[in-house]
Amino acid sequence: MIVIPIKEGENIDRALKRFKRKFEKTGIVKELRERQAFKKPSVKKREQMIKAVYVQHLQLEEV
Repeated sequence: MIVIPIKEGENIDRALKRFKRKFEKTGIVKELRERQAFKKPSVKKREQMIKAVYVQHLQLEEV
């Protein structure tokens, strides 16, 4: 359970923004989306490899 202590005189919008940020960091929504459909381990591995190649390419361009 996510608990956001609200400080004295704090704006409700600011507290809501902190809640949303904390909720996003937990990864609940991401996990729910992943569980909607089964992905074979080979497909997951392929996607990870493609992402790794992409990130490595970006890092090499940066230098």
